[in-house]
Amino acid sequence: MSQDPLVVFTPSGKRGRFAVGTPILTAARQLGVDLDSVCGGRGICSKCQITPSYGEFPKHGVTVREDALSDWNKVEQRYDDIRGLPKGRRLGCQATVQGDVVIDVPPESQVHKQVVRKRAEARDITLDPLVKLFYVAVEEPDMHEPSGDLERLVVALREQWELEDVKADLHILQGLQPVLRKGEWKVTVAVHLGDEENPPRIMHLWPGYYEGAVYGVAIDLGSTTIAAHLCDLATGDVVASSGLMNPQIRFGEDLMSRVSYSMMNPTGAQEMTDAVREGLNALFTQIASEAEIDKSLIMDVVVVCNPVMHHLLLGIDPFELGQAPFALATSNALRLRADDLILSVHHSARVYLLPCIAGHVGADAAAVALSEAPDKSDDLVLVVDVGTNAEILLGDKTGVMACSSPTGPAFEGAQISAGQRAAPGAIERVEIDPTTKEPRFKVIGSDLWSTDEGFDVAIATTGVTGICGSGIIEVIAEMRMAGLVDAGGLIGSPEQTGTARCFADGRTYSYRLWDGDDDSGPIAVTNADIRAIQMAKAALYSGARLLMDKRGVDHVDRVVLAGAFGAHISAKHAMVLGMIPDCLLDKVTSAGNAAGTGARIALLNRAARAEIEDTVRKIQKIETAVEPRFQEHFVNASAMPNAVEPFPILRSIVALPDLSFNAGGGEGEDSGRRRRRRRG
Repeated sequence: MSQDPLVVFTPSGKRGRFAVGTPILTAARQLGVDLDSVCGGRGICSKCQITPSYGEFPKHGVTVREDALSDWNKVEQRYDDIRGLPKGRRLGCQATVQGDVVIDVPPESQVHKQVVRKRAEARDITLDPLVKLFYVAVEEPDMHEPSGDLERLVVALREQWELEDVKADLHILQGLQPVLRKGEWKVTVAVHLGDEENPPRIMHLWPGYYEGAVYGVAIDLGSTTIAAHLCDLATGDVVASSGLMNPQIRFGEDLMSRVSYSMMNPTGAQEMTDAVREGLNALFTQIASEAEIDKSLIMDVVVVCNPVMHHLLLGIDPFELGQAPFALATSNALRLRADDLILSVHHSARVYLLPCIAGHVGADAAAVALSEAPDKSDDLVLVVDVGTNAEILLGDKTGVMACSSPTGPAFEGAQISAGQRAAPGAIERVEIDPTTKEPRFKVIGSDLWSTDEGFDVAIATTGVTGICGSGIIEVIAEMRMAGLVDAGGLIGSPEQTGTARCFADGRTYSYRLWDGDDDSGPIAVTNADIRAIQMAKAALYSGARLLMDKRGVDHVDRVVLAGAFGAHISAKHAMVLGMIPDCLLDKVTSAGNAAGTGARIALLNRAARAEIEDTVRKIQKIETAVEPRFQEHFVNASAMPNAVEPFPILRSIVALPDLSFNAGGGEGEDSGRRRRRRRG
């Protein structure tokens, strides 16, 4: 057995015996330990910091003496003088093995750092981006062995970093020679490591050792909003997040309106393409400004979006997506240059679009699948990405199905009489006393309820401006529980409900939620508002129910609400409306912007791109538009919670009054003033 010293690395637990004098960085590389180094062991970058541990280690069967590593040297002292090394740290490229030793690799020295999402059920993101920095020393030109500067740079990358077949664009050639000479033949190279379609490619050069960062952006390109996360590709940190309204809204709030616009206007598709690209460029400027970086340092971009946005971003007319069989121009993942899409980031930046699942189930649903991993779940999970176009996944380890439902913009406050986007002053939480029928609410920007002392002062700068999406969900559900609206969606009269807050409003009744003040008028919920939410939630539930039919089940084990709006929905209120299937409330969770998280995973981990491409190929696609039972489910789901499904779990928690405000169905004298056929 070798008598060479034993080197044990933590937290990986990898170990091996190495000859005295072996650098710790060399030992780490031979064992496959996750220890970073950009400068190739020259003592320049400090990425390979390690912490030796001394004393008895029964677990590892070693005793580490104080002289287990070589003495502190001049390189480490110089670095410590200039930049400072934390107490107890050594540079792995300088410290050599002298005896048995236990070496801890701190998180900041690990290449594949773990970026842990906040939700308990989230998976870790292993950091392994496609764009990385490499410091190399290039052979100087020699008249006796003539070769080009680029060729010698490529050789240096191969010999020092094992990067094979590296290519370069014209702009690299144009600036290569002055950079090499300014750096005295030492340069830092940003390299896109390549993929199944492209070889590795030089993206940028800096003379000498570049200490800065390069960045990537994960973009969730939604119908209504565009959200972006700017990530440091060396650390995985989200250094800035930003968003803006999709400028395409001016062509129509929902997707089919935009498809119709392209059909009705010869230049419509191009107008919308120009608009969304301008929006993205504005977002790049905005997020770079927030992070105080140059946009030219953004070298990798990942985009997730629905199929219509996918086509419009690419400059493809979405005409075929507006009619059966809803054919995509391509459903495969795309690897493009930023210049192809006229995006104002680094001119060599690459853009990766995740694959689409089907004609109406896009790359955003694929990103949700990557983030939430229903295909890895032991229990049957329903994942609903709530938005203008809801995308739904149902599955477990045995298989996953997907569909979409056109919910429209009602959930986001559109089509609602007092509706608005989420902003300070918007009502977001509502409670109604079932006895007095009196409401109280919270608005965005204040933690106080409207009945709390000091509420008027707290909202003095914003006022009460309207109802956002989560607010309209809660108020209608509270009205249902308080006996103000029946299962079919009709608001009762003052006599039927016992409150003057219900008032005649044309041929129907409305419910006054806010009396108003000197600065603003009253805010009410109308029967038209309830109808809009009924149609949206019926579409959402019908898609989920259709997948359950295909799976042959009547119940799911878990429900995950995804999307920025989904993060703010109360599970109880959503179930009272019948937006989601009957389920234990503690089994209904929020994933936040899961599509954005999936985009970030694909940005920070190149293996995840291949993983989601494989996953998408296995997902069974269900097209709701051609399924006969969708309409049947839709009609039943128009009622609150449902006309035929009993929702036993919900009813064991919440009392839903059994009443009808149809003609002759109520108690008040005015109950016959409206003639309307009952829907459920």
